[in-house]
Amino acid sequence: MPSSAVLRRALLALAVVALALWTALTTTPRLGLDLRGGTRIVLETRDAPGLRADAEATDRALEVLRKRVDGLGVAEPSLARSGENRIVVELPGLRDPRAAAELIGRTAQLTVHAVTGTAAAPTERPAADSSRVLPDPDAPGHLALAAPALTGDGVKSADAVLDTTGGRGWTVDLAFRDGAAADWARLTGQAACAPPGDPARRVAIVLDGRIVSAPAVQSGVACGAGIAGGATQITGGFSAQEARDLAALVEGGALPVPVTTVEQSTVGPTLGADAIRASALAAVIGLACTGVFVIAVYRLLGLLATIALLLYGLISYAAVVALGATLTLPGLAGFVLAVGIAVDANVLVFERAREEYALLGRAAALRDPRRPLAAAFGKAWSAVADSNVTTLLAAALLFAFATGPVKGFGVTLALGVLASMVTAMVITRLLADAVLALPAVRRRPALTGMAAPGRLRTRLGRRSPRLMARRRRWFTVSTALLLVALAGIGVRGVELGVEFTGGRDVRYTATRPVDADAARRAVAAAGFPDAVVRTAGDGGREVTVRLGETGDAAQERVTEALTGAAGPVTVVRDDLIGPSLGDELRGHALLALGLAVAAQLGYLSVRFRWTYATAAVAAMAQDVLLVVGLFAWLGKPVDSVFLAALLTVVGYSVNDSVVVLDRLRELRRKGGRTPLAELADRAVAQTLPRTVNTGMGALFVLTALAVLGGDTLTDFSVALLAGVVLGMASTVFTALPLTVTLESRAPAPARPARTRTTDRTGAVV
Repeated sequence: MPSSAVLRRALLALAVVALALWTALTTTPRLGLDLRGGTRIVLETRDAPGLRADAEATDRALEVLRKRVDGLGVAEPSLARSGENRIVVELPGLRDPRAAAELIGRTAQLTVHAVTGTAAAPTERPAADSSRVLPDPDAPGHLALAAPALTGDGVKSADAVLDTTGGRGWTVDLAFRDGAAADWARLTGQAACAPPGDPARRVAIVLDGRIVSAPAVQSGVACGAGIAGGATQITGGFSAQEARDLAALVEGGALPVPVTTVEQSTVGPTLGADAIRASALAAVIGLACTGVFVIAVYRLLGLLATIALLLYGLISYAAVVALGATLTLPGLAGFVLAVGIAVDANVLVFERAREEYALLGRAAALRDPRRPLAAAFGKAWSAVADSNVTTLLAAALLFAFATGPVKGFGVTLALGVLASMVTAMVITRLLADAVLALPAVRRRPALTGMAAPGRLRTRLGRRSPRLMARRRRWFTVSTALLLVALAGIGVRGVELGVEFTGGRDVRYTATRPVDADAARRAVAAAGFPDAVVRTAGDGGREVTVRLGETGDAAQERVTEALTGAAGPVTVVRDDLIGPSLGDELRGHALLALGLAVAAQLGYLSVRFRWTYATAAVAAMAQDVLLVVGLFAWLGKPVDSVFLAALLTVVGYSVNDSVVVLDRLRELRRKGGRTPLAELADRAVAQTLPRTVNTGMGALFVLTALAVLGGDTLTDFSVALLAGVVLGMASTVFTALPLTVTLESRAPAPARPARTRTTDRTGAVV
């Protein structure tokens, strides 16, 4: 390799690592609410008479909500429009979603009326420009109100103030704009003309059809003059929080269209901190186990790959924080998983380097041990690129169709894949070139890890597998496993998570272990016999209750029932999904899976023959059905995190098949008249060490996540563990046998032989 090319690569790698280190040290990661605690509310704007909830109306509603949220005093709130008529509100640190949802979702139509007298009973609510009768907030009975003289649009500012001099407690001070100030003076001037004690001397301030304050004009105000200055107070015996909420509503203004809550999620800060610690520990353990395994198998090259893996972790983390991506709990899992998958490209290259070392010969390899490695990098690039593209397709679909925290999984997985390609194809190569050039390494070829083929490859070389001769047996086994999975889906049924059905899922922690049966009886006695109650973790102190109802009253009754049965309980997570959103998310999940299959089939059809592509996608579909069937038999919920795991299984399964099919294609080009079944057996023998070694790296990380990651990540890890094992098996026992069968029935057309001619010099061309 020219020294200038090496220098360019070295400078590029150094710049990338330096930039990543600087970014990681100077940039604070943006944590999602499931990691730092808080409330996430998704609102949906609805049509009203004469008003359409389009994107423009939703944007106006967003600005009103932003003012209201600012009035809550929440640190670093986030509001954004999603689609045409959805608004996502994230409130870090807020633990009372009920009050927040009630506040920000209120229409907040503020009007000011003259009081015309008292009335015996209220009337039906009339149009906004006519009179109405509403309950008196200060005494029994009702007040008759004139048409609105002022609306909330005339309010310039609203502040919650503690009245220490007048003894009226917390009030809301209003300041009107110029035109509204004149209207206020005229309204109070007319009221001042009524005698003291007459209801007509009062002015009613109405919010969303309820009189919140109806003060009487003081005796010192002259008839017709009114109250100058354009300011007033709303009184009503408010608490400090009630006064602040009312001020936020009034100052924010009225929503242009009604809104309704379709999703609500609250996470306690301790749950997020525990998840961060567990994920970090899983990453350290998984990386350590992977590093030890790779060093044991590939020796010096394995040590260099481990160093590259550490740099990979730095680069991928820096990319996440530099892009401002929100790091969520599934995103952390994706980051940890990518550490295990990142070793794949290194293993591909190292296994190929062992083959090239044997082909080159010991004497030639000793003269320059960099030659077999350089050849390996060149020949492995096709498989590395194809396998990573399939994973990127799955990550892109997650980002496009997932919602909330699962989007973060797609982002971190995609960034991890890209970072792994940089570290494996650039950094590992640079380190290897530098080390293999050392005289001490040349004198000890065994240190490189390339001189010996490895135990598994040696064993396969002695007795090559004849798997393709038993294709019918493997098809029978695959069919039997599929029938078992389908039986689980049909008999046990798939338990859809609350995201896909709508409802409420509340997680509690108790002060002592909880008996699951006692908890179920208590919840059933509270009026919820169909609720799903589970206990888990920490000696059974964690209780999860899933309800079909979404109301706050239902959640309060369940909390009271659990408290009676198990002592004091604390809500650590509360997820609410409206039924319409559940239907939509379920449709998106099915669409994402369908598009994943179509995208993989399309890409593979371009890169390979349709027979190869069909076999790989069939093996992938088998893996998906087997994982779903496993969850059906285990009774585990299928939710959005499971969808993330399933789409990752799609990418991993195709990734594994691509490597073996790529080798089969290469052997077929060189194999002449060798039967395809025999070439397929050779492809298995040559790539099985890579499959096993890569799978081990992922298994270390996933096992650590399954043990340490808590309930959510445990289910995620179980799905991926099953997917990794099934993906390795389906490549050998489904994808390759099916490829051989399809190729025997629809063989590729023979390529026309090139005509050999001679030019004037007699050379054959």
